[in-house]
Amino acid sequence: MAPGNFTRVTEFILTGVSDRPELQIPLFFVFLVIYGLTVAGNLSIITLTSVDSRLQTPMYFFLRHLAIINLGNSTVIAPKMLINFLVKKKTIFYYECAIQLGVFLVFIVAEVFMLAVMAYDRYVAICNPLLYMVVVSRQVCLLLVSLTYLYSFFIALLASSSIFSMSYCSCNVINHYFCDTVPLLALSCSDTYFPETVVFISAATDLVFSMIIVLVSYFNIVLSILRIHSSEGRKKAFSTCASHMMAVTVFYGTMLFMYVQPPTNHSMDTDKMASVFYTVVIPMLNPMIYSLRNKDVKAALWRFLPNICCSFKLM
Repeated sequence: MAPGNFTRVTEFILTGVSDRPELQIPLFFVFLVIYGLTVAGNLSIITLTSVDSRLQTPMYFFLRHLAIINLGNSTVIAPKMLINFLVKKKTIFYYECAIQLGVFLVFIVAEVFMLAVMAYDRYVAICNPLLYMVVVSRQVCLLLVSLTYLYSFFIALLASSSIFSMSYCSCNVINHYFCDTVPLLALSCSDTYFPETVVFISAATDLVFSMIIVLVSYFNIVLSILRIHSSEGRKKAFSTCASHMMAVTVFYGTMLFMYVQPPTNHSMDTDKMASVFYTVVIPMLNPMIYSLRNKDVKAALWRFLPNICCSFKLM
């Protein structure tokens, strides 16, 4: 294409979750409630694991950072999505789109590896309980979390910069409710081989490597639980990792549904529904999974609520 034959894109138009006008207001209220629950649930986890002295263990340290990631992931997407339900022209500026994609990738990659780190934590707790506080010391916890964030930032910078190094010409309609990699690659008027390769290799590597950690950890956990003679002991050991197993199953199940499907079955509408699940629904579900199935978190909440009530009375 000759240099003078196209106008460079300065903003994109998002099609949104649905293009049916009669669904915009009902969907706004549905996702507003979901986002409200997400914020309340994750802030509760962050607060409780920060202030309660009985929750100062490696497991709750990692849970706090998972809540931070879930809150960040949802906040990058949901506010803009909610605004777009109420406006006719769902626009997003070029650089705003680049920032949204970059920050979203930071949080989604961080979640992939935080779940793997939490699986390793459960493996050490169940398979080597006597060495747990030595192997998973505070320094090790800080190192694992720091490496997770640093690696996520690196991958996000690499993937988003490769995508936005392409040219976007006259077509600027993104068939999605946020700036994601696949719809942006479909819009480009330049060669997409390099960014597609970067995105595919990084996504495949991250998913496979983290899933290997999770599967190996849980394989050893199951073997250890089966070696426990008493049914009460097996039940107690299983309960310590049940919440994490549920969160892992939901998250990786959604990811595999998106990326491991035949090309003939692949569509942007399917991607949008799966994306809604891991950007909006899962960040809401995780606090519920960890709080409703965790006696320590529920006990911490009941200890914390009277302090909140007293604070309001003193105001």
